[in-house]
Amino acid sequence: MKLESINHISIIGTGMIGASLAALFTGNGYRTTMVAIDDTQAQAGMSRYDDCFKDLIAKQLVTEKQARACAKLLSVTQSYEDIAETDFIFECVFERLDVKYGVYELIEKHCHRFQALASSTSAISPDDLCGGFKQKDKLVVAHPWNPPHLVPSVELVASKYTNEKALQTVYEVLESTGRKVVIMKKCAPGFIGNRLQHALYREAVNMVEQGIATPEDIDKTLMYSFVPRYTSIGIFEHFDYAGLDMIVSIDDYLFPDLSNAAKTQDFIRSKYEAGNLGQKTGQGVYDWSKVDMEDFRMRAAKPYLAFFNWSLPEE
Repeated sequence: MKLESINHISIIGTGMIGASLAALFTGNGYRTTMVAIDDTQAQAGMSRYDDCFKDLIAKQLVTEKQARACAKLLSVTQSYEDIAETDFIFECVFERLDVKYGVYELIEKHCHRFQALASSTSAISPDDLCGGFKQKDKLVVAHPWNPPHLVPSVELVASKYTNEKALQTVYEVLESTGRKVVIMKKCAPGFIGNRLQHALYREAVNMVEQGIATPEDIDKTLMYSFVPRYTSIGIFEHFDYAGLDMIVSIDDYLFPDLSNAAKTQDFIRSKYEAGNLGQKTGQGVYDWSKVDMEDFRMRAAKPYLAFFNWSLPEE
């Protein structure tokens, strides 16, 4: 449900995250502006925004009438003067401090009444972000998962300067769009989800390098064993359900044999150094040259469609 205290949301950046957030906010009735660096990025952002709704219409989650109503709430600009009176800002620019600091300087020069600034960074600590922002008490990391208009999880991380009002504003804005928001007790590299995800990545690669299993069989095991369970119950719930005595017994036996690699393993690094980056180059762990990418994209999105819960505006 749209918050009465937030009339205008601004998104700095028109990439995949920015455009997806624009779909999320307009899809829940918020007047939203995307800020682009030039005409090319403005057009690309609108195209990405439109693609979000094409998929939702195809899945019969949104009607064409509702999509038109959402689109009327969106504007795109290259001028920070157009967001001078915005209530809430989401920064979604490139993961470099100098780029973000440049954006923060423009925000502080032109925007005079925003309640909070959220950064979508997936890597940079909020304390480091505050190094380029004078209104440090208003800045919060709000790390979404791609694409945020479908994936409900958002991780909030306050800096040592963040005040409770700004943190609560970010929480309430995101919660009003149906997001499942968590507030970390303290900052850690990778936040919550990426720490869990990359621990899994490390052991998957380790098993390939040790000749234990192929990438295909590891992927099959993940898809058809324990991963689907964790969309319905949590891992600590599972601990209790299985019995902590069994968890201790297995962990004490298994942990000494698991990978403790401190950097990217050779199986992945060698492909990276050879320029085989995956889908974007056509070759990675797998050969992507004959993969139907539209089908792949829809399969990747499918688990999250069950979470769709927007409060859509009507014309």
